[in-house]
Amino acid sequence: MVTNEAAWAADRAAFRNERDLPYGSPLSEQFTDLTRNLLDATSVRGVLEQVVTAALRVVPGVDLVSVTLRSRDGSFHTPVHTDPVAVALDQVQYETGEGPCLDAALSPGPAQACSDDLAVESAWPHFGPAAAAHGVRAVLSVALLPNARPPQHSGALNLYSRRPGALRADAHEPALLLATHASLALAGTAAVTHAEITAAHMLKAIDSRDVIGQAKGILMARRGITAEKAFDKLSRASQNLNIKLTEVARLLATHHTELDISDSPTARP
Repeated sequence: MVTNEAAWAADRAAFRNERDLPYGSPLSEQFTDLTRNLLDATSVRGVLEQVVTAALRVVPGVDLVSVTLRSRDGSFHTPVHTDPVAVALDQVQYETGEGPCLDAALSPGPAQACSDDLAVESAWPHFGPAAAAHGVRAVLSVALLPNARPPQHSGALNLYSRRPGALRADAHEPALLLATHASLALAGTAAVTHAEITAAHMLKAIDSRDVIGQAKGILMARRGITAEKAFDKLSRASQNLNIKLTEVARLLATHHTELDISDSPTARP
């Protein structure tokens, strides 16, 4: 069974307006700890590991937890889990193209998919019997990063129980909260990671331009040639030596007193 965006919003509103967690309650403290741990996480895996661990503590009836993420090429994988059985169940869904984790992850907006008894579930004719054969009877999958755009990837938080009917309304509320916490943390981590990668690439590009400029200056001063001709000599040396242009430039800039750039194709430092 898949819950659409309107039902998702209604669940969140009901939880927010009617079921506020008392400050200092055990569940409130669990989410406070989770928030602190998520803020400390510096990678996507770190965020996900905190989430699956928290799910076992805060969602009643849960026995197994996993996270499904969708890759850039559209394929799915399970980066973190609490039990190998959860991975096996996820894999059944990836291979058959059906199941709650795919329904949640592929939804165009916030969604959840669930079943109280997979042994008799008709929505997933392949996954249901496979799950029951593994001793898993109930499931709840909640979308992560709905409406994700690159570099973010959509996914689902998957909660499994060995008891039929174990993941009912009282499990949905903390699961929705967990998914919200996880989505916010993942979005922030992905943005930071993307920014760090971009910054590193920019610094590398700047460094490459600087060292090429130094090498050109050395050749111009040594041989009395123009900047264009100096660059041509560096390029030819790069091709002849089968070394990247930036490495040739770095060698010349570092060892310019003993290194010469020759036009000979057999030139070596």
